[in-house]
Amino acid sequence: MGASAALILHNGNLQTRANDTEFRFRPDSNFHYLTGLSEPGAVLVIRPDHPQPFTLFVAPLDPAAERWSGRRIGPQRAREDFGADASFPLGDLGKELPALLDGVKTLWMPYPHQDPLSTRIQAISRGLRGRNRYGAHPPVYYADANILLGEDRMYKDPGAMQSLRRAIALSAAGHVEAMTHCRPGMYEYEIEALVEYTFRRNGSTGPGYNSIVGGGNNATILHYIDNNAQLHAGELLLIDAGAEWDYFTGDITRTFPVSGSFTPAQRDAYEVVLAANRAGIELATTAHTIDDIHTCCLRILCEGMRELGLLNESVDEIIERELYKPFYMHRTNHWLGVDVHDAGYYCVDRTPRKLEPGFVLTVEPGLYIDAAYDDIPEGLRGLGIRIEDDVLVTRDGPEVLTTAAPKQVAELEALVGSAHR
Repeated sequence: MGASAALILHNGNLQTRANDTEFRFRPDSNFHYLTGLSEPGAVLVIRPDHPQPFTLFVAPLDPAAERWSGRRIGPQRAREDFGADASFPLGDLGKELPALLDGVKTLWMPYPHQDPLSTRIQAISRGLRGRNRYGAHPPVYYADANILLGEDRMYKDPGAMQSLRRAIALSAAGHVEAMTHCRPGMYEYEIEALVEYTFRRNGSTGPGYNSIVGGGNNATILHYIDNNAQLHAGELLLIDAGAEWDYFTGDITRTFPVSGSFTPAQRDAYEVVLAANRAGIELATTAHTIDDIHTCCLRILCEGMRELGLLNESVDEIIERELYKPFYMHRTNHWLGVDVHDAGYYCVDRTPRKLEPGFVLTVEPGLYIDAAYDDIPEGLRGLGIRIEDDVLVTRDGPEVLTTAAPKQVAELEALVGSAHR
């Protein structure tokens, strides 16, 4: 943060779902990452050079309000249970915050900041500026806390990895549950319900993002979340779903045959994606970058597109002219952690950053062949295939965190086929 600096974060408020009901509250990712607190409305101030460097503002205890909306921690428990050096009711924010910010040179806040707290901080800064003749000093510089905390979150410490491993284990369990119960005639939402029930049954707060459950041609829609179509024999089913644990999330994608067996054409396409997935995982080392992984996976996918009859040009030409984009239109990786697309730079000084121990990333190549493409082999039309694993970078090489979710053809056919026996 630098010398004479402070960081201020707001945990967010309840959001209206319909009329006078709210969505289930999810704390701000950075706020929970630093405090472990998941109560709406709370404010965090960290000022390392202050006698009380860690201050929390929380809703006061109110038995009548808590009867309607749930228990609050109150200022005393903010100190006892969450380690705050000082804590105050939210109503004291206007009284206490000016003193906490007086003399701060750099104030770290998340951008963009258009919430009421930011408006109040601007007013406090104006007030401090107006009292400068009496010795008050407003913040001079404002810096983006998302950058600061994004970089911190890149490096997973043992506590973070414990939570993330649990999230990924529950994610894998949900996928296995889907595989063992899927059969023709079911609806996508039934599979979604099975997956998310498995998450919740095991103590997860729920999915870390909207679950994607796409059968047949629906799987060619990258962020398909309608999940309302019936599953038919002969189709493939793509599921992209992850459980949240301690507000860390897993992120797994598996694709398997609804009937329990791949057709020859489906298997050929699946093996192309699987080969790219495996090769990408092998490059998740400190000697490489995310761009290296994407380049490797892309070449394998393009080679596969030629072998499958999707494209006829040379691999180099396919890549140079981006002829692959109708069938593969996204990047192969993203960071994973507190958020499914986690914070942190991908490039530093315009250069792809080398992977480092403690980074967690996804490896998720895919092929998406829309049913409307009538100039390609019929057995490949209406196929969406993605295979996504979560990988921890270590000094000794990549550690695949998602091995409990099967992805080999024989494993999938044995597991999904059991639902039909």
